[in-house]
This record gives sequence, structure tokens and C-alpha cells, in this order.
Amino acid sequence: MAAAGDGVRRGLRGRLHAAITIGDQPGTTRSRRHINASPDRVYRLLIDREAVAEWKVPEGMTSVVHAFDPRAGGEFRFSLSYDASRSVGKSSPHTDTYHGRFLALVPSAQVVETMAFETDDPLMRGQMTVTYTLIPASGGTDLVAVHDGLPPGISADDNQTGWRMALDKLAALAEGGSRR
Repeated sequence: MAAAGDGVRRGLRGRLHAAITIGDQPGTTRSRRHINASPDRVYRLLIDREAVAEWKVPEGMTSVVHAFDPRAGGEFRFSLSYDASRSVGKSSPHTDTYHGRFLALVPSAQVVETMAFETDDPLMRGQMTVTYTLIPASGGTDLVAVHDGLPPGISADDNQTGWRMALDKLAALAEGGSRR
């Protein structure tokens, strides 16, 4: 017999699934990843400076964390540099630099942040919001990442690919990595 909380979780998962698959807006990408680790462990990796430097970077890039203050209102700043010299960055010839702040941190449940690229290109400008929602699931956590407000110069497909790569790294770190 299922516990009462199981029905609530199933209902929440169903509502989130509907939100992911119905009504996508232009400039929004949605990613979902099951992670075989507790919501608490996944949450800690979302707000740990060294962990974020390791997972929040697509394949073919390296990251530098310039600032990282994981609290509501706290600021962060990252640079992602392409390994291939032929790749073009948004901020400089081979680098994407962005800054932002944490809007909300709900332990083991949600992280909301805003960010903007540091660029002179008007097609790459604009404030974006990323919301990570952690849902307890069988064997671990379902992580839902919604990226709203993509600038017009960023392809939703490219953004989705980058997020898939990053979330795969997050899952690998949570499931077997050594970070706390």
C-alpha cells in the first residue's frame, strides 16, 4: 500500500510533466533529468561553487567561477571558454561570460536564478531566468530545469543541447562523484 505522500508526489510529477510537454513559449527551454540521488544531495550540488564549476558547463568548454554567493540575493559570475578555437563566444572571441543573482533557494526543492550575458551583441542581451525544481522520485530525484527569456540570438535547440550536457554531468557527479 502506498503512503499518502506518494499520491501527492505522483500528482506533483503529473502536473510538472504536463507543464513540460504543453504550452512551451518562444525563448524557453525545459529539461528534465532523473538523478539517482536524494533531493538534498542534488540541491547541495546546485549551490556548491566547486560542483557548479564542474557540472554547469557543456562539453567542449571549460569554466571559471569569478563570484558565487549562494543565498537569496547573492550574486554569481561565470566565464565559459570554448576548447575549439573556431567556436565564437558571446562576450569575447572564444568566451561566454555571464552574471546573475540567486532569487530563491528552497532547500532540497528549488533554486531560482537570473542571469545575463556580458556582451555588446544586442541579439545576445537580456535577462534570463533559470528555475531548478527537485521532485522526490523513485530511486532519487527528478530535476526539472526551465530556462526562460532566451535572447533572440540563442537557438533553443542549442540551449537545450547545452543543458542536457550539463545536467548529465550533474547526474554523474550526484550519483558517484566525491563532492559532499
